Amino acid sequence: MEAPAPHSPAEPGSVQIVVTSPEQMRELGRRLAKLLRAGDLVMLSGELGAGKTTLTRGLGEGLGVRGAVTSPTFVIARVHPALGDGPPLVHVDAYRLSGGLDEMEDLDLDVSLPDSVVVVEWGEGKVEELTEDRLQVVIHRAVGDTTDEVRQMTVTGVGDRWATADLSVLAA
Repeated sequence: MEAPAPHSPAEPGSVQIVVTSPEQMRELGRRLAKLLRAGDLVMLSGELGAGKTTLTRGLGEGLGVRGAVTSPTFVIARVHPALGDGPPLVHVDAYRLSGGLDEMEDLDLDVSLPDSVVVVEWGEGKVEELTEDRLQVVIHRAVGDTTDEVRQMTVTGVGDRWATADLSVLAA
């Protein structure tokens, strides 16, 4: 992974990261897992194929959860229990959900959140009301007919939980 380009400074509470391969995306997920604890909400956004599930797969590895982390597009949500002392991972794909938090209530994320790390793909406008504290990860990639693996990422901490977190460790 590369450091952010000097011409694109991150906002306060944010870090910008360049990822050049799926393995680097998984490694970033493993590093991110070290910052997470039960009660954390991580919102992932980016184009189809940007690497949201690959990042979550690394998170699952870093958290030490059971089961293969795969896209929950058709089941909407998967729970991966912890194999050790850490929190379980709840992985949600809200792509097919058109409503806001009302539609998400059926998933009982508000019940799962205090005891789990909840990762929501495509959650913008749908899950922000779950908690004032969240980590927002935006992944940009080249679109169109390309095999370009480069991803430009911005990770932003929102709320008191992330006010003092050192997100720069993610760019290491």
